[in-house]
This record gives sequence, C-alpha cells and structure tokens, in this order.
Amino acid sequence: MNMFKTLAIATALCAGVAVQARPLADIQKSGTILLGSEGQYAPFNFFKGKQLTGYEIEVAEAVVKKMGLKFEWKTVGFDALLTGLAQDRWDLVIASHAITEDRSRAVTFTLPHYCSGGIIVSMKPEVAKAADLAGKVVAVQTGTTYLEAVKKVPGVKDVKNFPTDEAARNALASSRVDAWVTDRFVAKEMLAKAPKAGFRTGDMLFVEQVAAAVAKGNQGLADAWNKALKEAIADGTVGAISKKYFQEDVTCK
Repeated sequence: MNMFKTLAIATALCAGVAVQARPLADIQKSGTILLGSEGQYAPFNFFKGKQLTGYEIEVAEAVVKKMGLKFEWKTVGFDALLTGLAQDRWDLVIASHAITEDRSRAVTFTLPHYCSGGIIVSMKPEVAKAADLAGKVVAVQTGTTYLEAVKKVPGVKDVKNFPTDEAARNALASSRVDAWVTDRFVAKEMLAKAPKAGFRTGDMLFVEQVAAAVAKGNQGLADAWNKALKEAIADGTVGAISKKYFQEDVTCK
C-alpha cells in the first residue's frame, strides 16, 4: 500500500530507548523469526477466517523457509508496525511499505518484493486523471504515500484520511468523497470482486518499490532475507505466488 510516514515517533524511539534488535545469529539460535504485518490489506496481507494469508504473507513464509527458520506472525494496525519494529517487538515487517527517504532514515529496507503505485478510483468517468482531482475531495488511507502524493496535485480541494482502505472505499461508494487513491492491485482486486459496484480506475499518480523492513542497521538480517528472496524469485516461487493473487508477475523489473 505503499505507505508514507514521517516516522518521527519511530525515530524518537530509536534515539530515546536502548533497544537492541535481534541480530541474525540470535534469530538463527532461536530458530524462529518474528514477523509483523497488518492483516487488513487484501490481497497483500489479510485474514481469511482466522488464517493470515495474502501475497506478502506467502512470499514471507517462502523466504523464511529458504532461510531455514520457522516464523511467528504478529498483526497490528499499519501505523504501529514500524514503531513496533523500532521497539524490537518483531524482527521484520512486511506490510506493503514503499521505500521512501523518510522511512529509510528510521529503518533498513530489504530488496523490494513488488512494484506498484497509486491509482485514482472514482464513480464517474470524468474523474480519471490527476488534473480531474482539482476541486475534488479525495480519500486515502492514513499513513500512506498516497496522502503526500495527492497533496501535491494542484487544486485538490481536500484530502480525507481513513483508517483502512475499506473505509476509504466505502466513503467513495457513499459519495462522501469524489475519488479514492489506493494501490493499483488493491483496486484491481476490488473491481474483480465487485464489477457492478460502479467503481472506475483512472491514471496512476506514481510508481514505487515496496519492501520488507528491519530495524535500522540490522544489515545481517536484511542480507540474509535478500539472499533468500533472490532465490525464491529465481526458482519461480515468488512468480507463482504473484500469479495466484494477481494473474501477473508483480516483482520489480
């Protein structure tokens, strides 16, 4: 979902609390890596009944297997994920975080596991391009890169924040906003599930790389993850997972 946060809170936590992230050797000794995700961002990470699943969940579990480890999942609201990483509540976060300069000051990103971007969704054909957002009220999920992207569009009347993409979508469906900017794959799945709901996708506002994150400076863990991720991409594992959820390869080219 490709999220943007200034991360002042996380940075402050890193600076003000003596927290030591678990290095790779400690994780290997324990045999289990603690993974954090949101669980509310289908098709990337979501609950099917009580089972956490999705593209990112399956990719992460495949990577962990190649690392020779077991995994344990923790799920919290998106805004708390990177802060929890800074507090050493988990070892790695994978929840559609776009790589941004601000985030990179607070965490260490792995290699990207997919590329995507923000797309305009509306109920009217005349709201499809960035220029069409002039004078309009636009919905975005709180904490996402879409917030800053929409703010940069000239003439936007207002940007409304919602705690989840589902809430933002519902605001559009009930005409409380004129448009919604979200991840292009989230929009694609929504249209597939509700083709008669009246939603229309427009132009992409931007493209971005999405990656997992570890505590700032925990390079050993990042390197081990990257090695395993490359192997999972090379042997077709990630491609197969991608096609299962998107009918296309979403890895960065």
